[in-house]
Amino acid sequence: MTEFEAELREDQVAADPIDQFRIWFADAEQAVPKLPNAMTLATVDLEGKPSARIVLMKAFDKSGFTFFTNYDSRKGSELEENANAALVFYWPELERQVRIEGSVTKVSHQESEEYFWTRPIESQIGAWASRQSSVLSGRRELEERFNQLAAEFGDGVVPLPATWGGYLLKHNSIEFWLGRHARLHDRIRYRRAGRVWIIERLAP
Repeated sequence: MTEFEAELREDQVAADPIDQFRIWFADAEQAVPKLPNAMTLATVDLEGKPSARIVLMKAFDKSGFTFFTNYDSRKGSELEENANAALVFYWPELERQVRIEGSVTKVSHQESEEYFWTRPIESQIGAWASRQSSVLSGRRELEERFNQLAAEFGDGVVPLPATWGGYLLKHNSIEFWLGRHARLHDRIRYRRAGRVWIIERLAP
């Protein structure tokens, strides 16, 4: 595929969706000025009620897409109840969208720990201070807890909280969308069928 292509054809895309995503993500890193790795994560609770929010993709490969969060948050609770989830990347500068569906599993403690220690110290302490998605009496409660923990940890190593870590979304469907004239957009979907990927065009 050429850089910033104006069309998306099923006879030109990569045979594996991750290889195609790698091409598009490299373009996004070049064209999108801030957070090209931002993606919408959609989850569903046991009652079938959906919720969505923006998270940051931290890695991707043939096994799936990795992000990190608080396991006790709303998204963590919903993923515990229902492992099926969806991701959406949207890069308006390129008129491109990628939709990903699959199921999640937690990454290893070691992988979570290794990533956690690459974060700024303030973010590490913040992961301890925030009981994500719980109700606060006010911002002061959060700031006081942060200051207390900062004093406790001092200049030492901040350990990985038991309630914080990574998820891997294992994809079984990835759709690449490219905006075209007259809303005759290109949509190419990869659908897993056993060990192979079926590539098909969808109507816009």
